[in-house]
Amino acid sequence: MHEMAITQSVIDAVCEHAAGRRVHGVTVTVGALCAVVPDAMRFCFELAAEGTVAEGADLEIVEVAGAARCRGCGAEFELTYPILLCRACGGADVEVRSGQELRITSMEVESTCAQPVDAATTRQR
Repeated sequence: MHEMAITQSVIDAVCEHAAGRRVHGVTVTVGALCAVVPDAMRFCFELAAEGTVAEGADLEIVEVAGAARCRGCGAEFELTYPILLCRACGGADVEVRSGQELRITSMEVESTCAQPVDAATTRQR
């Protein structure tokens, strides 16, 4: 299951960018053609995050459909698997336009509240 290795890389990157702050949520964009099973990634996320600043964080996966364009005839079509033949003319000169994405789109981290400017000089009563 390569999802564990991919998810571990996501956790490593998230923890590095969080710089010690607690992570509350992570959004990952996953293309339909990149051979990652979203449910497997969700399962692996919880395991990979254990003991890190991302433990307990929510994972949102945005799935992107595969799409291509034939350079020969100009037809645009959806790809559900990575066989790159134009459905209109059968040509093999096909450009993949989406579906190969695998990236961390966003993350939500804890932020400490700023103290008032005069906090050091305000007397406590």
